[in-house]
Amino acid sequence: MAGKRSYWLMKSEPEVFSIQALARAKKTHWEGVRNYQARNHMRAMKLDDLVLFYHSNADPPGVAGVARVCREAYPDATQFDPKSHYYDEKSSPDEPRWSLVDVEFVEEFAELISLEQLKADPQLEGMLVIKRGMRLSVQPVDAAHFRRVLRLGKSKLKA
Repeated sequence: MAGKRSYWLMKSEPEVFSIQALARAKKTHWEGVRNYQARNHMRAMKLDDLVLFYHSNADPPGVAGVARVCREAYPDATQFDPKSHYYDEKSSPDEPRWSLVDVEFVEEFAELISLEQLKADPQLEGMLVIKRGMRLSVQPVDAAHFRRVLRLGKSKLKA
């Protein structure tokens, strides 16, 4: 299984949904993604893939912990609800445009690994989240980069 595992980074604004909120909830639906590339990344996620939980639009932004994919992609019901902020009138239950995955809490790092720390680490060169203009809310992470972030976060996880 370890050889087939993929690694990801998912961004959430901590005022909307933080790593602490995930810890309390234990698991959640990762709904509301309305970017086709991010959606395609979620559709590629497999059960037990690991996710760096990134606090965006925060001061400072950075990686706050780790989650695990506990349910693979399925249609995001908010796209069909006219009362939802995520409603898409062009989507239908027969041909849904938008998907989501469920993620479960794994761990919160003792200290946030800031974007500046990520940028300053030569071992993370090429990591998508540190590239200028890379604003994608769901993105793949190389295994070596994932392991390095775990080390920076003093994680006990093995990836």
